[in-house]
Amino acid sequence: MKYARLKKQADFQKLFSSAKRGFSSSITLLYRPYSRMRMGISIGKKHGKAVQRNRIKRLLREAFRAVQGEMKGKYSIVLVPKVKDEYSFWKFKEDLQWIIRKEKL
Repeated sequence: MKYARLKKQADFQKLFSSAKRGFSSSITLLYRPYSRMRMGISIGKKHGKAVQRNRIKRLLREAFRAVQGEMKGKYSIVLVPKVKDEYSFWKFKEDLQWIIRKEKL
């Protein structure tokens, strides 16, 4: 299943103000039911320079792509990574699966 990317500032603000949240050791996931699947990533400058931030975004997009089939409904989602020394695809994927099971998405 394909997903659309969240790009507009208004969409991000709506999710940050009124969405439900799921937490894990490396990711905070904000979600609201929506008519189709949409996903965006919010990452601050405290995660490093542009090269590091872009790598984290690539890892998160791929991890989400790998686990989105496990989700039962359609949601607007924002992924917010936590500051760590190391980032890995497998950790992001594991944490996303854990949040999906915990929040029953």
